[in-house]
Amino acid sequence: MEGLEDLGTAILVEGESDRAALLALARGRGLDPRALGAAIVPMGGATNVGHFVARLGPRGTGLRLVGLCDAAEERHFARAFAGAGLGRDFHVCVDDLEDELIRALGVAGVERVIAEQGRERSLRIYRRQPAHRGRPADRQLHGFMSNHKERYARAMAQALAPERVPEPLAAVLAALEAAAGEASA
Repeated sequence: MEGLEDLGTAILVEGESDRAALLALARGRGLDPRALGAAIVPMGGATNVGHFVARLGPRGTGLRLVGLCDAAEERHFARAFAGAGLGRDFHVCVDDLEDELIRALGVAGVERVIAEQGRERSLRIYRRQPAHRGRPADRQLHGFMSNHKERYARAMAQALAPERVPEPLAAVLAALEAAAGEASA
């Protein structure tokens, strides 16, 4: 958490894949978080949010905090933000980040991303395995990408048209754009 003291906003995310996706989306909009006085901070899991809120929030460094989490982890964010006297300035993915991106791109769009990564053959092999046969295509894709979440989160985010950005990610980007307004004021 070194070097965050001079910033105005910290965007707390569960892990590196969330950070990679948000950075790709921000760059696609011509936004540089650091230049805007913001940092996207991967916490190593949602259960660490209390520690990060305490260190970076109103009782710590005093940064404005924004968050992004999976639905299953919402309670951790709610408890930490409320405990620090913060509003509900965190955004929740319906299931998780990958699920949001898969829905936004569609199965064919994700398959295109995987092919562009040179992993089309690996996906075919994965789908033929008995444990994955018969599963819905979106669940197969989600499982296939699970060992390379950061790589695919970045690639899927880069492939998204601006109007297809899922709502929780769009809300975090709006907070980043607001930080840009605050930085220029």
